Amino acid sequence: MTISKAKIGTALVYAFLLSNALIVVAPVIWTVLASFKAGNNIFSTSFGGFEFTLDHYRTLLFNSSYPTWYKNTFILAISNMFISVILVTVTAYTFSRYKFRAKRNVMMSILIFQMFPAFLSMTAIYILLSKMNLIDSYLGLLLVYNSGSLPFQAWLVKGYFDAIPTSLDEAAKIDGAGHIRIFWEIILPLAKPIIVFIALVSFTHPWMDFILPTLILRSEEKMTLATGIFSWIASNSSENYTLFTAGALLVAVPITLLFVTLQKHIAKGLVSGAVKE
Repeated sequence: MTISKAKIGTALVYAFLLSNALIVVAPVIWTVLASFKAGNNIFSTSFGGFEFTLDHYRTLLFNSSYPTWYKNTFILAISNMFISVILVTVTAYTFSRYKFRAKRNVMMSILIFQMFPAFLSMTAIYILLSKMNLIDSYLGLLLVYNSGSLPFQAWLVKGYFDAIPTSLDEAAKIDGAGHIRIFWEIILPLAKPIIVFIALVSFTHPWMDFILPTLILRSEEKMTLATGIFSWIASNSSENYTLFTAGALLVAVPITLLFVTLQKHIAKGLVSGAVKE
């Protein structure tokens, strides 16, 4: 019995995909088990005699600053999401529907500036916020988040808006609608997938970010989840690692639910937004 080359190729592809899935899933399973494991160190004993406990989650919720960090991060993520959606949609609509001098040059400048790594601006960001007395403030952090993400997101949403026929705008103008009404009642409903994508990305960035909160925030009561739970293992990783894993799992819950719920809109928004001008 001979096996065809097509079947061998298919088997190799499935083996490759399965091995990749195991590589991705294995650390997640280890983290879940560690969060329910008694003791403080995930490396001190094996999982052979596993002892199930909820002590780490009780400590997180009732005997630590974790709920405060969770609230801080949630407020920051929600605020960034709403501000980003407003700024991005208005900016994209302006570039998509209005004609003004140097419009193309501005768009090309935005695209070129996105090619520079964000780390190059860290020192400048800190100095600017320090001069503006915005160090250790959420306002300074939101300013950095929105100014940094606006160019790329506006470019992406503009591509989506460009794909919406201008004949709809013209028909609405004949009926007496102005630009604000056209934007609110025609463009935004048709652009729901890309707006959902922008909202999700804008929510996820502050929720998962570690570098900028570490750079800007100084007070312990203003810590976000990333900086807060990292502080548990920064000094001595053998004492709080299981607590760290429990906190990390709770961080992942909202993001996972959002991605599962909005997966269809995310895929459609990404594909539809990639329209050449």
